Amino acid sequence: MRTDNPVRKIDRFLLITYLIMVTIGYFNIYSSAYNPEHPSHFDFSMEYGKQIIWIGVSLLLGGLILLLEGNFIKKYSYEFYGVMAFLLVAVLIVGEEKNGAKAWFGIGQFGIQPSEFAKIGVSLALAKFLSTPQIRFEDTTTRLYTALFIGFPAALILLQPDAGTVIVFISFIFVLYREGMSGNLLLFGLFVLVLSILSLMLKESTMELPIIGTEVAGHIGLVIILTIIALLVLLLIRQFVMKRGRKTAILVLVLAYFSSIVIVFGTNYAFYNVMKRHQQERIDIMLGLIDDPDGKAYNIDRSMAAIGSGGLSGKGYMKSTLANRGQKHVPMQSTDFIFCTLSEEWGFAGSLTVVILFVLLLLRIVLLAERQRSPFTRIFAYCVSAILFFHFFVNVGMAIGLAPVIGIPLPFFSYGGSSIMAFSILIFLLLKLDSERLDILR
Repeated sequence: MRTDNPVRKIDRFLLITYLIMVTIGYFNIYSSAYNPEHPSHFDFSMEYGKQIIWIGVSLLLGGLILLLEGNFIKKYSYEFYGVMAFLLVAVLIVGEEKNGAKAWFGIGQFGIQPSEFAKIGVSLALAKFLSTPQIRFEDTTTRLYTALFIGFPAALILLQPDAGTVIVFISFIFVLYREGMSGNLLLFGLFVLVLSILSLMLKESTMELPIIGTEVAGHIGLVIILTIIALLVLLLIRQFVMKRGRKTAILVLVLAYFSSIVIVFGTNYAFYNVMKRHQQERIDIMLGLIDDPDGKAYNIDRSMAAIGSGGLSGKGYMKSTLANRGQKHVPMQSTDFIFCTLSEEWGFAGSLTVVILFVLLLLRIVLLAERQRSPFTRIFAYCVSAILFFHFFVNVGMAIGLAPVIGIPLPFFSYGGSSIMAFSILIFLLLKLDSERLDILR
C-alpha cells in the first residue's frame, strides 16, 4: 500500500469526465425507469435505486484501486485473468439463466455478470504479455498466445450464449494493430466484412447469367463475378507486372480468390445453419432486407421514432412520451436503448453533447496511452479505449438503425451493476497506472 496521497497525480480531466458521464447516466436511468409510485432515488426495488448502489460500489472500488501500487496491478494481471476464466466456467455450471443465456450469478435481487469483467482480465493479461521485453508480435508463438488470451474467454461467453459480448472482443484488434500487427490483416478484415455483407444481401436473390440465360442463386452469381474479376486481374498481372514479380502477384491473387470463395459460401452456411432465427432477422433488418416496423423491426423502428421526436432541443427532462417506463414504446429503454430516452428529452443538442463527451473521453485515453513510459500501461490504455469505443459505436448504432441489435450497454449510461463496475474499474486502473508514469513501470 502507498502512504502518499493516492489522488495527487491522477489525471483530473479523465476523472472529471468520467464523473460527469456517470452522473448524467444515472439521471437518464432515473427518467427512463421512473415510477410515480416509487419516486425516491433510494428506493432499492427500482432500477434507479439499485443503480445508486452500483455507482457507490464502483466508486468504492475505484478508491481502493487508487491505493494500490501500479506494480501490484501488473504483477497479478495473470491471476486476475485466471479468476475471470474460473468465473466464466462456474457461471455455465451454477449460474442463473436470464433471457435464454446462462450468464449471471444471482445475489438476492441483484446479479453479477462475469462476462463484463472478462474484458478487464483480457486487457490486463494482454498488457502484461505484450509488454514483456523479449516478446515480438512478429513471432508466430506470440500471435498464438495472444489469440488464446482473447479467444478462450470469448469461447466460454459464446457457450452461455452471449454473442453480443463476444463481438466486443473484436475491439482488441485495434490494440494489436498499435502493437505491431500488420496493417494487411486489417485490410483483410475489411475485405471479409464487405464480402460477407454482399453475400448476405444477395442470399435471397437470383441472378440471370448473360448469354446463357440461366438463373442462379445470388451468392453463386457473386462467385461468378469474383471469378471474372480474378481472371481480369490475372491478365493485368501478365501484361503489366515484371516477370520477376509475377509469381508472387499470382500467388497472392490465387489466395485472395479462394479466400473469397470460402467467405461467400461460409457466410451463407453460417447464416442458415449456425445463426438463430432472431439473429437472422436482426441482420436482415440492418441490411434493409426486412421492412416490418410493427413486427421484426419493432425495436429499431420504435427507437428511431423516439430519437426523432426529440427534435433539436428535446421535450425536457422527465417529459419523454415514448422512451419511458410508463409508455413502454421503446423496449429496454433503460438498458440497450438508453440513448433513446436521452435523445427524446434533450434532442439533437443533448445527443451531440453526449457524443462529444465520449469523443473527449476516448481522445484523452489515447493521449494518456501515448505519453506512457511503461509499455504495460500504454497497451492497457489502448485496451480501455478500444472497449469503450466499440461499446459506444455499436450501442448508438443500434439505436439509430446502423448496427444490428446485439444487446451491449452504453458505457456509464445503461442500467446494470456489472457494466458500470467493469467500466469504472477500467477507468480507475488506468488512472492509477498513469499516475505512476514517471516511475517508468516495467
